[in-house]
Amino acid sequence: MKKLLRRFRHSAFRALAWLESRYDRAYLVADVPLHHARPEPWNLPNYVQPRDGRLRVLEIGSREVTGPSKARELFAAANADYVGFDYYPGRNVDVVGDVHSLASHFAEGDKFDIIYSIASFEHFAMPWIVALEIAKLLRVGGVVYVKTHFSFGTHERPWNFFQFSDMGLRVLFPRTLGFECLESGMSNPIVGRFSSLADRSLRFQPVIGLYCGSEYLGRKVEDARAFNWSSVSVEEVVMGTTYPAPAKTALNATP
Repeated sequence: MKKLLRRFRHSAFRALAWLESRYDRAYLVADVPLHHARPEPWNLPNYVQPRDGRLRVLEIGSREVTGPSKARELFAAANADYVGFDYYPGRNVDVVGDVHSLASHFAEGDKFDIIYSIASFEHFAMPWIVALEIAKLLRVGGVVYVKTHFSFGTHERPWNFFQFSDMGLRVLFPRTLGFECLESGMSNPIVGRFSSLADRSLRFQPVIGLYCGSEYLGRKVEDARAFNWSSVSVEEVVMGTTYPAPAKTALNATP
């Protein structure tokens, strides 16, 4: 009986969700770039500036957690050598260590053509330090690809530190660190509302602009000498943008 009730609730929920989906576009935000054409990691060699020899690929967060990884075989088919890096040993892990000191786990002068990370950046306590470490190991002309979460349920606590917009990822890899942005955006829109457990003024209110994923693809165009986050100005990392100005009605309001 309990099993039948669970199946009924599940079916009823899906039916309700299908009816509500007619209004899904109302939850999108016009100025958010919806990233439909996300590159698969094994297609990243297409973005690397050509050079002689096999490419070298480093995946950060390579341990098999949600299922088997085919990355090693797929990169081998693309004439690239794959190295998996993770905090814990396990299947598909070649190098174990803390990503905040990533470069120290490789020989001096060791370089990669591709460094990528899928669903891991939200678990890094200091992602700006990780960006520096990636810059140390990435060859000029190579690419970095980060896919992480913008709006997603809490998971793998207590190390679930950050959620990123596409702009947040672009700030982590600025031109002053030697990167140019090739693509960025957010993906997999979510429909949301405040629950009955929220503050009374918020209960059942819709929440727009929710996207599960955020992605950044950038190319390293030069080595940044003596880069230090504490010496970088805001103007150098926000790419010519500004915080939205107050509405005219607010500016003209009588005190």
